[in-house]
Amino acid sequence: MKITLIAGARPNFMKIAPIIAAIRDRQQQGEDIHYRLVHTGQHYDKNMSQSFFEQLNIPEPHVNLEAGGGSQAEQTANIMVRFEKELTEHRPDLVLVVGDVTSTLACSIVAKKLMVKVAHVEAGIRSGDITMPEEINRMVTDAITDYFFTTSEIANANLRKEGKQEEQIIFVGNTMIDTLLKQRSRFTAPAIFATAALKPQGYLVMTLHRPANVDVQENLSLLISEIMNNSNGLPVIFPVHPRTAKNLESSRLSYPNLHLVEPLGYLEFNYLVENAKAVITDSGGITEETTVMGVPCMTLRDSTERPETCTLGTNELLGTDPRAIKPAMERLFRGEWKKGSIPPLWDGHAAERIIESLIEIFAVTEKYSRAI
Repeated sequence: MKITLIAGARPNFMKIAPIIAAIRDRQQQGEDIHYRLVHTGQHYDKNMSQSFFEQLNIPEPHVNLEAGGGSQAEQTANIMVRFEKELTEHRPDLVLVVGDVTSTLACSIVAKKLMVKVAHVEAGIRSGDITMPEEINRMVTDAITDYFFTTSEIANANLRKEGKQEEQIIFVGNTMIDTLLKQRSRFTAPAIFATAALKPQGYLVMTLHRPANVDVQENLSLLISEIMNNSNGLPVIFPVHPRTAKNLESSRLSYPNLHLVEPLGYLEFNYLVENAKAVITDSGGITEETTVMGVPCMTLRDSTERPETCTLGTNELLGTDPRAIKPAMERLFRGEWKKGSIPPLWDGHAAERIIESLIEIFAVTEKYSRAI
């Protein structure tokens, strides 16, 4: 069996690493399974891309399409044109995409038009917010996918509502948590930990990158001001996403306890998160990691595609109204934040289940082909 694996943006790398490891394990057991790793180049900044390959022990991609930059339409088109050539020259039995970034959508469309089967890891999650580019990516990808590997029963239910067949839906758990649990002992303090004299539980971590929060300078300034005014004087560490940095340059925000840092590597960022008093974010993936590490998390969004982080985990959905921040922070500092629990099958073995399922699927397919 030949599988083409797609990685394009920072969230993909954490999800693809354990899948590669699971394939290699099965190869060592004598299984006839091979992969080709395609990096679309959607994230082309070293801290957003290359450092993740190095830290997570992901092998060098077989090819980098170098399709980054431009508008979403330009980026999608670049990936599709370049991946079509790649797939024509190196045709697999299956294209495996992960997550909900532009690369996921673009490569799925190309594969299906070339009559190659598609498997989607992290399928079925829905925010219900069609203004989010990621929601469009998820919906379109799942509309044409052949095999759906899911992280929760909620995702399973979403796919059933959309008419997917039960045999297509395979509940495996969360590959991003596979990576988190494998790498947790290797987390490394970033430079800011020493330079800002940070102490465990003595600081907050903030990440913002959603267009609704960062594209309008006034909104961004209001959110950050409210967070800083209710931080009880604790240091707030803010690894700044490139799109956010542009608006911050002209915002004139100045707080002595606000520390702006470059995007961090995986091991450094998660060290910060694991030791933080709380995390304030608009990222979906971070809410999963905080849930597993038991760190209080506040999400500045009106909806989430990962509701299990709220119903079971440590996350709370605050919305985008800055006025919701103060009461949430007050509860945090009173020690009233919920403890949470870990969702089912978030146990570090999701990738193994994915590869086992694909081996079984293709064994049945091959047996059927021989029969006819």
